[in-house]
Amino acid sequence: MVSNILRRISDPGSGKRKGMPLSLLLTGWYTTASFLVVAIATGLLYFGLATNLREISEQTVLDQLDVCNALARERAGDLEALLQEVDVDSAARRYQKVYIRIIGTDGRPMAATPGMDRELSPERITEAAMQRNRIFSIESATGVPYLALIGSLADSRGKTLGTLQLTMDLTKEQEILARQRVWVWAVLAAALLVSPAVGFAIARRGTRPLRAVAETAQHIKWSTLSDRIHADGYPSEVRVLADAFNAMLERLEQSFERLSRFSADIAHELRNPVNNIRGEAEVALKRVRTPSEYVETLGSCLEETVRLSELIESLLFLARSESPGDHLKRTDENIAQLLAGVREYYEANAAELGVSVTITVPPGLTGEVDRPLIQRALGNLVSNALAHCSAGDRISLSAIPQDDRIRIEVRDTGSGIPAEALPRVFDRFYRADPARSRDSGGMGLGLAIVRQIVFLHGGDVEISSEPNRGTNVVLVLPRSGTAPRVSFSKSADS
Repeated sequence: MVSNILRRISDPGSGKRKGMPLSLLLTGWYTTASFLVVAIATGLLYFGLATNLREISEQTVLDQLDVCNALARERAGDLEALLQEVDVDSAARRYQKVYIRIIGTDGRPMAATPGMDRELSPERITEAAMQRNRIFSIESATGVPYLALIGSLADSRGKTLGTLQLTMDLTKEQEILARQRVWVWAVLAAALLVSPAVGFAIARRGTRPLRAVAETAQHIKWSTLSDRIHADGYPSEVRVLADAFNAMLERLEQSFERLSRFSADIAHELRNPVNNIRGEAEVALKRVRTPSEYVETLGSCLEETVRLSELIESLLFLARSESPGDHLKRTDENIAQLLAGVREYYEANAAELGVSVTITVPPGLTGEVDRPLIQRALGNLVSNALAHCSAGDRISLSAIPQDDRIRIEVRDTGSGIPAEALPRVFDRFYRADPARSRDSGGMGLGLAIVRQIVFLHGGDVEISSEPNRGTNVVLVLPRSGTAPRVSFSKSADS
């Protein structure tokens, strides 16, 4: 069972459909994130380049318009001289050839640089300008891209000479952007190829501590629960996981130690009555005996079987109290009547020992409890007190309200419990005085049952004692059923 638990912890996919390995998930996330970053970065760079080139081209045609107006003012309206100057300037440009056309005030072309009529007709530019801004892009009949501008042309006296149609060849700009697009796609392709490899390497390195933890967990068995995961040098997240796993192993180890001790105690407690019964029977069968001797042997065997039955019933009670079941059957009980019932049950034994039992409860005190279970808990406490009292001692049962809880005390003036034994008195099979407990038939389960019953009610139990001065046990219970717990078969016997 433990090996199965540890196997499931180290391999969470066992017993169900296994999910994708963490390294592949991390690789996918890294690839997606890195590819998006590269794509956005290269896209922004391309957009920035295209925008800058566009701004430079627009500024160039605006500057050219200013130059044309300046030449028109200097040449006193000599358009031929203006065209010659522009043609010479355009010829000096290797990558950005500029064409101009002058449209007269009557709407007819007056002059144009050589080649412009072949590339772009006046009507084509005018039609495009009607649908766009002052500066716009246009393609020639042969598909060559141009940047166009339409402005007015005036002489030095401010007289309008006509409309200027100015275009600039954008072929080189488009070639630059085309090469840039090739580089963008190349970078994206490289990122798509390199990112998974880099991501997988990073993921493998990042999950290495997790694999180390898993490998350690796989080697832990029920016989090696003392092993621990050493997470020194691991990332903080893995250290948290390792610390949690080590804490779980610590709890498992403690549970198995308690289980081992419990099993050994059970074996010891069961062996004694069984050996006694066997011994009595073997002695009785060695020779023929009188009827009275057989009766005595049967009586002795019956006492041992009763003790054995009580032990088994107590063990079953403790086992079932730790398993899920129905809610406690709580009822509104009068605490004074409940304590009186316990005193009445033990009154004869107390009188025989010369011990007085008193009750102190304020009138009208009630609480929602499981009556048979609380009676059993109080009965175990009174029985335990009687075992440690002698003639003249007193046992007092009292209860007081305390906010939304009830405080029930069982106090005696008996021999008390040593201070070193108090931390363990609620452990199963623990006896502060083994010799006395065996003589009185105690099994070391009474206080363990008391604690379990109180915990089932959502309460707490406290104990204090002084040797030769007595013991005081306090049960703190909620007054209402605010903490329903599991139920089991009950017995009011103590």
